[in-house]
Amino acid sequence: MSEATLPLNSLVLYKNQPARLSKAGDKKIEIELADGRSLKVRPKDVDLLHPGPIHSASGLPSPAGDVATAWELLQGSVNTLPELAELAFTDYTPATAWAVWQLLADGLYFSGTIEAVVVHTPAEVAAAQAARAAKAAEEQAWQAFLTRLEKGEVGEEDGRYLQEIAALALGQTQRSQALRALNQAETPEVAHALLLKTGYWDASQNPYPARAGLPTTSPELPVSALPEEERRDLTHLVALAIDDEGSTDPDDAVSWENGRLWVHIADVAALVPPDSLLDLEARARGANLYLPEGTITMLPPAATQWLGLGLAELSPALSFGLDLGEDGEVTQLEIVPSWIHVTRLTYEEAETRLDEAPFQSLYEIAKRAEARRQENGAVHIDLPEVRVRVDEAGMVSIRPLPNLRSRDLVREAMLLAGEAVARFAFQNNIPLPYTTQEAPSEPLPPAHTLSDFFARRRLMKPSQPSSMPGAHAGLGLGLYAQATSPLRRYLDLVVHQQLRAYIAGETLLDEQEVMARVGAAEAVSGDVRRTERLSNRHWTLVYLEQHPDWRGQGVIVEKRGRKDVVLIPELDLEARVYVKGERPLDSTILLQLTEIDLVNLEARFREAA
Repeated sequence: MSEATLPLNSLVLYKNQPARLSKAGDKKIEIELADGRSLKVRPKDVDLLHPGPIHSASGLPSPAGDVATAWELLQGSVNTLPELAELAFTDYTPATAWAVWQLLADGLYFSGTIEAVVVHTPAEVAAAQAARAAKAAEEQAWQAFLTRLEKGEVGEEDGRYLQEIAALALGQTQRSQALRALNQAETPEVAHALLLKTGYWDASQNPYPARAGLPTTSPELPVSALPEEERRDLTHLVALAIDDEGSTDPDDAVSWENGRLWVHIADVAALVPPDSLLDLEARARGANLYLPEGTITMLPPAATQWLGLGLAELSPALSFGLDLGEDGEVTQLEIVPSWIHVTRLTYEEAETRLDEAPFQSLYEIAKRAEARRQENGAVHIDLPEVRVRVDEAGMVSIRPLPNLRSRDLVREAMLLAGEAVARFAFQNNIPLPYTTQEAPSEPLPPAHTLSDFFARRRLMKPSQPSSMPGAHAGLGLGLYAQATSPLRRYLDLVVHQQLRAYIAGETLLDEQEVMARVGAAEAVSGDVRRTERLSNRHWTLVYLEQHPDWRGQGVIVEKRGRKDVVLIPELDLEARVYVKGERPLDSTILLQLTEIDLVNLEARFREAA
């Protein structure tokens, strides 16, 4: 715009706000805003609302007029801003010019520019009014919700708002409009606490699987029937599947046959070849997710029904025949697909039969195998373990797992099989995911008490999968591969796929392909283990909420500042407790529950009188 079209003291529009032109120029003009500030701008940055003169852009009066009548009269026409000002307010003045521009900016009856004002139809106005009413009602409902939320008093109608808070608590988003409006930190923990406070969630809501991004249901993929192939008939053997009570996925069993130990493993690779849909699904999940409230499997439940040992009259297995030397070391390994007839029993049931055949022979093998590992430097750590379970009514039970010889029997048989498989693969150049563990960086002190074992565990390094064979320091084995849980762990399944391909003379996965599978499984297995640990702690605290008068024994296992680390064996729970007086390690104290912080997974105790 030129100086001639923008007279001094005219009313101009700058960024949708009124201003007075205080100094004209060709390249720059000076304007004064309604708040008194002066700016130098280009002429093209402003539009002329009224030639003036005006003394100030502030305090423009709101003129009286009949906007509705003007809108009705102007239907179907296009007008200028001055024309609309004269019709709606009977005069074109700086005040009416600014009032008309506000009508255009509002957009209900009119829209457009200073030179071309568009008149909206009745239908358009009605639609806009309905939308504005709905928006106003929504804003009113939102503000009412925030008021109730701040008080912790929400109702059924608030579910749609609370869902976004739940999404943050579950790790599905990083933002929450409601928490931001209340000036609260937008974190999963704050969201979790608020949901508990309002009663939208209760203690039965375990957020950790979803928060880790893990699937919360088992896969639903089709499972084909077993392929036709030759299997050795081993149904004459007594095959014992010994597991915890309530186990739903039995995948290993043991037999004794004239000096030979048979370890039978569910033949998962027979149904799940490499790169099949089932294989890709299991690879993405890494392992079964064992939660107190139930198991989320890496394979469809139908696979367990087909392959779980002892779930049908005859079970397909990949059987490992191990011939043992006098020192308990494997001297020969035979691997065969088989049919077996399985007897299922619990560790407690097996414990009562260790003086019977074949339990007695199997347990003797286990003792020799364990002694050999101890001689090779195996690290023994004896700390309490418990099993946490939740029933359909939401009640939590915590059952200590006793140190049973039957557990030693099964453990040593599985370790013998894993060691034998690793040696077999190494000798025959079969790429495998070996399991290795470096020795502790400092010598381990002798361990006889809970505090000794607690300190020893802290010095141990984590085990790692590797394409290169290596020692497993904790187990006292020169070579080892996890091979006995292909229904539960993906890398065990990879081991079985490789063994099956080898004995059938088929193409093996190369080392690079094996390590790609290791990387994929390891990417999620850490989340699986962490989620299991956090979920067990969550439900342990729920158990304490259900038993608010809990009292029990704790053992001091570490001195750390003013509070001691106390291990509670019956809960497998560590707590920091202020203990009166100077008490030595391994002292037993009586504890009383004082507080539970479910959100931060903390339980607080004091020494009971």
